[in-house]
Amino acid sequence: MEPKLVFAVLLLISVAVSAEYVRPPPRKTLDFPWSEKPSSHPQQVHISLAGDNRMRISWVTDDKSAHSTVEYGTSPGKYSAKSRGESTSYKYLFYSSGKIHHTIIGPLEPNTVYFYRCGGQGVEYQLKTPPDQFPITFAVAGDLGQTGWTESTLDHIDQCKYDVHLLPGDLSYADYMQHRWDTFGELVEPLASSRPWMVTQGNHEKESIPLLVDGFASYNSRWKMPYEESESSSNLYYSFEVAGAHIVMLGSYADYDEYSDQYHWLKADLAKVDRAKTPWLLVLLHVPWYNSNKAHQGEGDDMKAAMEPLLYDAKVDLVLAGHVHAYERSSFLNAWLFDLQKRVHNGNSDPCGPVYITIGDGGNKEGLASKYVFASCYLFAPFTLPESKHC
Repeated sequence: MEPKLVFAVLLLISVAVSAEYVRPPPRKTLDFPWSEKPSSHPQQVHISLAGDNRMRISWVTDDKSAHSTVEYGTSPGKYSAKSRGESTSYKYLFYSSGKIHHTIIGPLEPNTVYFYRCGGQGVEYQLKTPPDQFPITFAVAGDLGQTGWTESTLDHIDQCKYDVHLLPGDLSYADYMQHRWDTFGELVEPLASSRPWMVTQGNHEKESIPLLVDGFASYNSRWKMPYEESESSSNLYYSFEVAGAHIVMLGSYADYDEYSDQYHWLKADLAKVDRAKTPWLLVLLHVPWYNSNKAHQGEGDDMKAAMEPLLYDAKVDLVLAGHVHAYERSSFLNAWLFDLQKRVHNGNSDPCGPVYITIGDGGNKEGLASKYVFASCYLFAPFTLPESKHC
């Protein structure tokens, strides 16, 4: 079978048109009625990839004595294995989180449905592991938030037969109001508990207060990613492999110059990529390096100057970003507006550079960034990537 990745981009695609399209304004932030659950029952369940054939199950309990155990198996109600994990919690001014559990299960069979229960309490969940060979389907949505548009995006994702969700930053839009992390966890649980969600941080995750609160305390406590498994020193940047893809999640808000830990980690990680094993090489980050929207112009320039040569030398296929609340992709046109080349390096068309895609309007409260250099309209659409062609 010809190797391919299928991406369901559940955001807004920009195409040049003569008629002007006006999208409805942002929908209101969702209200979440209080739902009483026993304190030992799991809440905000989500899963993520955690190394070869393993999955991390994360959840929150109000009961600080609840166990960080997961029972699991391939038949409903019949659990043939059990894993014990770790837990953490954090304080943010007057807010105290529940007990946050992270438990790794496995080894697991690829492309298989598993049933699991967290802490021996509450309802049974089920997940499906990704395939170990092509084709593999990703859903990609950045800057989600918690609005009516977020619900619409999640509904579209739910209708897509995807294997892994990729989120290039700006998850909850809690913006210092810590209970909004809890409501976001409940909002995404139906999807995030059944397929792995692989995320990186955006500016709305930072939430630092000088002298009082370190940045990313909430994000790092709740959304633990496989940074240790990929030999990174920070949860803000890491990599993982699934099927035939090596995927690098970079930190736009971690140091990235040539003397930084992230730079040296990225250089070492890319050097270890085996293109015979993983012919696709993808990078996700929050702040786009190429951007023709008027929003956030130039914010990614310094990171691009430092790291773009590493991506080019490694022959990265695709770079996905969020931050700008719109969709666009790299494309060089000739005088007759024929699309000649989608790959870019150093601001120029280059057949050995990556394709760059911005996908930053998953439904956040700030609305759409609609001012481009060229007129645009916006549509929902999926797209398929053919066999990887790197130089």
